Amino acid sequence: MDSGAGEYGMARFGFLVVLMGLWRFSDACPESCTCSISRIVCIDSEPGIEDFPVLTLDDMENITEIHIANQNRLFDISDSSLRNYINLRNLTITKTRLTSISSDAFYNNTRLQYVNLRDNNLSMLSWRTFQNFNISYPLLLAGNPLDCVCENLWIKLRLQEEMESSELTCTDERGVTMDFATLTPPDCVVPKVEVIPKTVTEMEGGNAQAVCTASGSPVPLIQWNLDMLSTHFEIESLDMENSLSLTGLSPDDNGKVIVCSAENMVGQDEATLLLNILFPPTIQHLLSPERDHHWCIPFTVTGNPKPVLHWYHENKLLEEQDYIRTMIHESTENEDHGCLQLVNPTHIHNGEYRLVAKNEFGRDEKTVLAQFIDPPNISHPDDDYYPDPPLPPLDDSVAVYVVVGIAGVALTGCVLMVIILKYGRNSKFGIKGSSSVISNDDDSASPLHHVSNGNNTPSSSEMGPDAVIIGMTKIPVIENPQYFRNSGSMLKSDTFVHHIKRHNIVLKRELGEGAFGKVFLAECYNLVPDQEKIHVAVKTLKEATESGRADFYREAELLTNLQHEHIVTFYGVCVESDPLIMVFEYMKHGDLNKFLRSHGPDAVLMADGQHSILVELTQSQMLHIAQQIAAGMVYLASQHFVHRDLATRNCLVGENLLVKIGDFGMSRDVYSTDYYRVGGHTMLPIRWMPPESIMYRRFTTESDVWSLGVVLWEIFTYGKQPWYQLSNNEVIECITQGRVLQRPRTCPKEVYDLMLGCWQREPYMRLNIKEIHSMLQSLAKASPVYLDILG
Repeated sequence: MDSGAGEYGMARFGFLVVLMGLWRFSDACPESCTCSISRIVCIDSEPGIEDFPVLTLDDMENITEIHIANQNRLFDISDSSLRNYINLRNLTITKTRLTSISSDAFYNNTRLQYVNLRDNNLSMLSWRTFQNFNISYPLLLAGNPLDCVCENLWIKLRLQEEMESSELTCTDERGVTMDFATLTPPDCVVPKVEVIPKTVTEMEGGNAQAVCTASGSPVPLIQWNLDMLSTHFEIESLDMENSLSLTGLSPDDNGKVIVCSAENMVGQDEATLLLNILFPPTIQHLLSPERDHHWCIPFTVTGNPKPVLHWYHENKLLEEQDYIRTMIHESTENEDHGCLQLVNPTHIHNGEYRLVAKNEFGRDEKTVLAQFIDPPNISHPDDDYYPDPPLPPLDDSVAVYVVVGIAGVALTGCVLMVIILKYGRNSKFGIKGSSSVISNDDDSASPLHHVSNGNNTPSSSEMGPDAVIIGMTKIPVIENPQYFRNSGSMLKSDTFVHHIKRHNIVLKRELGEGAFGKVFLAECYNLVPDQEKIHVAVKTLKEATESGRADFYREAELLTNLQHEHIVTFYGVCVESDPLIMVFEYMKHGDLNKFLRSHGPDAVLMADGQHSILVELTQSQMLHIAQQIAAGMVYLASQHFVHRDLATRNCLVGENLLVKIGDFGMSRDVYSTDYYRVGGHTMLPIRWMPPESIMYRRFTTESDVWSLGVVLWEIFTYGKQPWYQLSNNEVIECITQGRVLQRPRTCPKEVYDLMLGCWQREPYMRLNIKEIHSMLQSLAKASPVYLDILG
């Protein structure tokens, strides 16, 4: 009875949703049409329509399919007819009086995948109308009175291998109908273009010339695309030849590709010219030292070929070693951005630093003064000296008492010092009273940062035998069933978990406390071979129950196996006595979501009364962040792990804009509004989940790809919550009905196309994670990343 009532209730709910959708469009939808959330159908001939329906902007952007038929008043499609239907995928227009389509009619419909124009009155179509339409997608034109003219030859060339071509006919000037496949109009040839030379290699300030020749009939129009060129240019045009003269070649144009195109009524072709402009080095910036975990002297150097760099300290050539070396953070065609990194410099490293950049065409140098640490204050015999007046002599008995007293105090002090040195580091990790300090934002960067309300976390036994446990809570990283259906656990049976001595861990301050225990910022000695101590994040296990210990060791084995430059590093455990301890890499700038918000246009809202507002992230820095996250996801996929909760709140930011995936499910209490509670314990990040995960709880590498698309959206909105204007139930409805997030204001078209590739409804149609990483890498390399945003 309850089951039947539930099904009836769901049916009523679905019916109400449909009614609400129809009511919403009733005012704007024409009488001859039926409009729903994602579809428009206009098949009633009376009263009919003259153009495409004009709805609200948001409603038109949500339409993915339009079907029009039997319309006697529809004659043309103009530039503006479909301009706002930016997510249109399927278009059908049949049995109308359509006679013309503008060459820019589909300019904004970049997601169009299916076009059916059968049985209309089209006699001529320009190839320009469909130049952005993928050649592999169906284009149906049968049943139109096409003319046998040169302007239509492109249709034959495009459809010659498709079934549709056998149904196409055309009519010549005599009124004779013939198969389109036999169309061979005279003087009708697609253009062919060639650029000579293909590469220009010249010194800056020099001159260069290239010739673009074309063939084709009618005579094609030849054009050079020179919009982004800094160098002065002149163009000389002949009938089938276009000569480009470049004078005073600018280094800014090095690596640029110039396109020469030729087009006529039959089609278009293009060829390219690569500029390789040689120029001597220039040191654009050499800045004063900055301190993070290490000292860094930032620089930017240009030159082609790439210059060789040498450093001098106090006019002496600096020999680079592990503790002092040149680090290149970002490299482009023209520029290298990096720094001279010094690990724990002392006063002997103070002084003048000179950077010399050389290539075969010249050299440049700049100097900067560095003051890392004040020299020790040592007195000298020549210093001014003012003696104190002499003291009166002591009585002999008083002198004896004084000597004995001083000796006793000295002996007691020595004993206390020995005790402190021997046992001082073996505390039980209790930070009490005023020494327990909650850090500021920059110190909340542990991969375990977790401020909870003390909710009890279910043990692994309550969540099934296949669960992977992280931090005494169910983590979103799971073994992929597609790889492990018959193969048991992925964890190696011989995994070696590194054990750290308790006396090597010195606590600095408390970072937070959750259901699992406390998290501290600490210094760890003898962890890295070339460093005496490093900053780490220490997580303690509050209640060492049998179940808790099992989860603890399970987590340690898992984390030991996950080792990648963009996955937060797990150093090891300390199990000598309670509490049990895990040691992680410390990431200075905290979780990525908070970092994005504090470096965005709304940062003033998060300043908490502070006067200093951080610099806003640039587009190139966003791409740099995105490609690092994608690299980490490529690694997880290669290890056959599905993350299930990829979001900016679960990524961490270190120095020099280094981003790593961490916080495996540890942020559910801090970002509780990002989750949708199902039942008593299950928390689902539905705003990051694809339709199949919401409806069927199906998680795969492809569902991680969807989440990565949402992460890209978060990055380019400076950390906004996806679908922030909607409730959780409204979000579920939108995602399951095929709606996607709109393009952020600061997002380039290429990146939004990537997002759309991640948000294909069918998992098999989504982009591959390696493809996404490769595309982001290419976009990130196209522009330099300045890392001084971190301060």
